[in-house]
Amino acid sequence: MSAPKNPSHLAVVRGEPTAEEIAVLTAVLSTRAAAVRRAAEEPEPERPSGWRDRSRGLRAPLRPGPGAWRMSTR
Repeated sequence: MSAPKNPSHLAVVRGEPTAEEIAVLTAVLSTRAAAVRRAAEEPEPERPSGWRDRSRGLRAPLRPGPGAWRMSTR
């Protein structure tokens, strides 16, 4: 027994899917694989340096409690 020249990438192991169902499955898997490839190729966005990070200038949320009024000016 010789190996097939063009082995298939999908194999039906149970049930009797129609040609349309196999076509939909193939389209979904192809689209997902393309999306994963695109995500892997895109570089991650650069984080701003500490000098340009504007979130450092935001004040921390106020925490109520004893002595909290002293911290309200910081």
